[in-house]
This record gives sequence, structure tokens and C-alpha cells, in this order.
Amino acid sequence: MPEARQAARNGLSDAVERALRHLQDTQSSDGSWHGDYGGPVFLLPTLIAATHIVGAPFDQETEADFVRYFRHEQNPDGGWPLHSGGESYVYTTALCYVAQRLLGIPAEDPDLRRGRAWLLDRGGAASVPPWGKFLLALLNLYDYDGVMPVPPELWLLPKALPAHPSRFWCHSRMVYLPMSYLYGIRAQAPLTPALRALRDEIFCEPFEGFDFRASQTRCAASDVYTPLSRTYRVLNGLLNGYEAVAGKSLRDRANAYVLDQVRQEDENTNFICIGPINKVLNMLCWHFAEHGGERVAAHRRQLPEYLWKGDHGTHMQGYNSSRLWDTAFAVQAVCATGRMDQARAMLEEAHGYIERNQVLEDTPDRARYFRDASKGGWPFSNRKHGWPISDCTAEGLKSAIALQAHVAQPISAERLHDAADLILDWQNGDGGWPTYEKARTPSWMEALNPSLVFADIMVDHSYVECTSACLQALVGYRARYGDTARAARIEQAIERGRAFLLKRQRADGSWIGSWGICFTYGTWFAVSGLRAVGLAADATPIRRAAAFLMSHQLPDGGWGETIESCKQDSYVSCPDGQVVMTSWAVLSLLQSDQADSEAVRAGVAFLRSRQQPDGGWPDETIAGVFNRTCAITYDNYRKIFGLWALAAAEPCMER
Repeated sequence: MPEARQAARNGLSDAVERALRHLQDTQSSDGSWHGDYGGPVFLLPTLIAATHIVGAPFDQETEADFVRYFRHEQNPDGGWPLHSGGESYVYTTALCYVAQRLLGIPAEDPDLRRGRAWLLDRGGAASVPPWGKFLLALLNLYDYDGVMPVPPELWLLPKALPAHPSRFWCHSRMVYLPMSYLYGIRAQAPLTPALRALRDEIFCEPFEGFDFRASQTRCAASDVYTPLSRTYRVLNGLLNGYEAVAGKSLRDRANAYVLDQVRQEDENTNFICIGPINKVLNMLCWHFAEHGGERVAAHRRQLPEYLWKGDHGTHMQGYNSSRLWDTAFAVQAVCATGRMDQARAMLEEAHGYIERNQVLEDTPDRARYFRDASKGGWPFSNRKHGWPISDCTAEGLKSAIALQAHVAQPISAERLHDAADLILDWQNGDGGWPTYEKARTPSWMEALNPSLVFADIMVDHSYVECTSACLQALVGYRARYGDTARAARIEQAIERGRAFLLKRQRADGSWIGSWGICFTYGTWFAVSGLRAVGLAADATPIRRAAAFLMSHQLPDGGWGETIESCKQDSYVSCPDGQVVMTSWAVLSLLQSDQADSEAVRAGVAFLRSRQQPDGGWPDETIAGVFNRTCAITYDNYRKIFGLWALAAAEPCMER
């Protein structure tokens, strides 16, 4: 038995060394870890539609690679999914079909014929959800009478109203901002023979004479996750009534106001924009406002930031990268190995990326443009993007503090103070932390969610993951700078955040994750946050969490969930263990009184069995998610969390 345990220890140490080398081998030249942040299939056709309208297509090689991606993502039933590997959606199928036709694929193509048949069997374009209908209207493939109104005049309402667009979650408002301008001017591409042909292909009924107004709220059942509330249906009726009497003078003033807001978003983000949808819609605003102008060219130059050339074609990512987020986690994984001297060069380069991408100033005239403070924060990707996020700032701060003794020029105390101040200012009234901004409107505003497809898009709610990350960062900051003038605020913030996490624990002992799939992710964050703020390994909440995780361990020793966990609000297991989710579960159990349990040993054995000769792990089920329904890829998670879990387990295996 002693010989077997020693062999296991040696094997684990070798696995950690190989994983560490793999992480080092995949570090980018700028010090970050750059991986695919794809998964949502509906993004690329949105981009193709926009470049078609602008008249600025990509080169033939790239467009051929787009088609290769569409071919790979098409489901056996002929439709296209919302995200890779998901079930077919009318929304995505209609857009992917149109996009390929715009790329020159003939309607007689066998794959397009299958896609068209699937679409028409489910009601055709008339059953597309609102965002899809809006895009089709821009392409002159839908009449604006069939688009739920998005009048720009909403931006001229009193700013104190809970429903003022400036109070929406920033990702939502930054989509509806350019939408409202384009809706206000009824922007449409010129009707070409190709578009006229598409009108005949995607509708079950003849385009001419179709009752578009009656189709406004029509949507295929397959696509509906958040049905329109009665409140929104009433509001939609009122907005339709307003459209019938809207005056030109007020419409022009509203359009000018909105376009100025669009301009500032572009300048704040160096024409990258907060995300891919508002990126292409902002570009379209300038195409119609300043045809052929420099702003369209500036947008076009930044489009490649969103593209990723993968094994199955080129697609559009959900952000301009996840580099800062991944790099901060990679640093913490390396630190968990205790091999900082061995990894000094890698850590120095990673620190350089983190240092260069902290936001050093607030955006100009931020009150006018509805921006919170930015100084001291870290974005998800890079400083050029310009939107700091609470948990990215927290992970950046944690990494910066962890590296202070291991790099030649650590980030200054003043800049770390700025990060701590920003985190403190972000805390919501319920004690938790949101994503980008403190909640600006009550939770009941979710009743005005018009998307049908996504959930939780109206309010910047408090999230378990963001709260945990911010608590851990504040605890680390307090340990490093305990005698600052912020001490009292930090103590109060930690106590409120602790209470928030405890309140969010579910009856079964778990926490639900909102940005990863799902209960393994949320529970790892919650356990890490509660342990950081002082809960013991054998405290009742930690024990309950450990019991929950062990109850879902699979026969192969691993853990794994599908996105159905997020949709159904209950644990839905994969048939086999997944490396990333197993890593989260092991990291949670190692912080409980089950650290020396058979469950942990089986989890570690699973991770070692899946490790490849180069030290990495194979691609598997998507582990990320947003707004409950759409899975998104974090390409670097396997190499980061696999290493982290094995490294954290190493001391336990040495006993």
C-alpha cells in the first residue's frame, strides 16, 4: 500500500508538471492565453448580413471558411442550433440559410434545401423571434410592420423612469440603442434580385400581401424560452399606436440623440463595442447616417477581432476575446502548483498582459453617456475594449496581488487601490455583485424582456460568481493592505456579500451558475468565496455543498452537466465526466472536509486518465453559458482548470 500511494503521488506530480508545460507552450506572445470564445451560431449570419448591406464583404477564402463553419454546425434534421451542439432553432436556421445565400450558395444546394424544408415546416420567416425579424427587415426580407417597435423616442423619456433604456443591463441597452436608430429611420438594404429570390424562399406564404403586423409577436415554440409577458404585450400595443402618429420633428431629434450615444460607444471602445451584435448594428448606423464615411471603415477594420479560424471553419466569437479572464485564471492555476520559480518567465509575461490591460481612466463625460466609473477595472478581453467587469476586475486584482513577489515590476499600490474602490462601488443593494454596473432598475423589469429567446437581459442582477470573485479579491486586498482607509467599507462589504452567498444556497446544497454550466460552476465559486471570508471546511453550508457534488459524481469518477441544467434549473448530467466540470467539483471538495475522500481521489484519477501526452486535455462539451439558453466556448478552460485541480490536490495526495 505505501508503494502504491507513493507511485500515485509521483504520477500526480508528473501530471502537474506536464500540464504546467502545456500551459506554458500555449501562452501567446503578448503574455495572454488566447483561445476560441465561440459557440453561438447566430452571430456569424448577423455579421454576414451587415457586411452585405454595407457592401464590404470579406475575401473569398474567409467567406469559403464561413460556409465550412455553417456546414459543420448544421444539425442532421437540417436546421441550425442557437449554439454548437444544440437543438435547431427557427431563429438560427433562417439567418444561417439567408447568410449562405448571400455568400453565393445556390438555393438548390442539398444542405440549403434541407435547411429550407426544416424552416418552412415550422412556419418560415414569420416564426422567427424578434431579433431575427429585425435583421430580416434590415435586409429588406421583412416589412417593418412585422417588427416589434423600438422607437428612438424612448431615449427622450425622463431618465428617472425605471423603464428608461439607460437603466437596462448594458449588453441589452447597447443592442437596443442602435436598433432604435435603425428602426427610427426604417433602414433597409436596396432590394436586389438575390434578396427578391430570398423573399420567395423563406416564407410559407407569398411575401406580397402578407399580414406582417399580425406576425409581430409570432414565434416558433422551439425558440421560446421567456414568453412575452402580458405587460409587454400591452406596451407593444401602445408602441404600435405611437408609431401610427409619430411626428417627424421628434423622431429626428430622437435619432440624433441616439446616434450621438452610438458615436460615444464606438469611441469609448475603439470601434470594438461591448459585444458582437451591437458591433455590427453600430456599423450599420453609420452606413445609413454617413454612407461611405470613415466611421464605417473604422468599424470594418475592427471586425477581424471577433473572428476565430477553427478546425471546422471561421466563425464569430461572443466577444473580442476572453484574454484577460483566461490569463488571470491561468496565473492562479500556476500559483496553485507552488512552482512559481520554475514558471517565472511565464508569470512575468502574464503579469505584463494584466498590467497593460487595466483600465486607467473613466470614459469621457460618462454621466451623459450612462457609464459608471471604469478607472482601476479590468475588462474581459483587453483595455482597448474598455468595459470593465466586476469579476474580471476581481480576478485581475487577485492575480496582481499573487504575483507581487514574483515579478520584477509589480503593479503599483495606487492602481490596486483603484481596483478595490471600483469593486466596493459595484456592490448591489442586496449584498451581491453584478456584472458591469450596479443594478439600475428593479428586478420586475424582466417582465419587459422582448427577446423570447434569452432570460435575464433587462437588469444587471447580482450573481453568485461575481459576488464570490469580488469577495475573494477584497479578502486578498485586505490581507495585503489591511490598514487602509477602506478597511471599514471592506469589512461591511464582505459581511453583506457573505450573507448574499449564504442566502443563495439552494435546498439541495448547491448554487446555480449563470456564466458557466452550471451547478458545478456556481458551487465552486460559492464555496471558494465562503471559505475566503472565513467559513470552515466543516461548516454546514460547505458540507451541504460537498454532499451535493458527491451525489452527482459519475461512475467514471468525473462530473459533467449539459446546458439543460441552466434551462431547467436542475442538475442534468452528461453521460460521461467532463474535464472542466470535474475540475470545478474537485476544487470545491478540496476546500471541504472531504478533501481526503475517495470522491476526490476518483476525480483526480479521472483527470489524469483524460490527460493527453502533451499535458493538455481533449475538447469536450461546452462549459460556458449566457442568459440561460446559449452555450459559449472557453477554449482555455481545460488546460487551466485541469492544471489547477491537479495542483490543488497534490498536497492532499502527499499525506
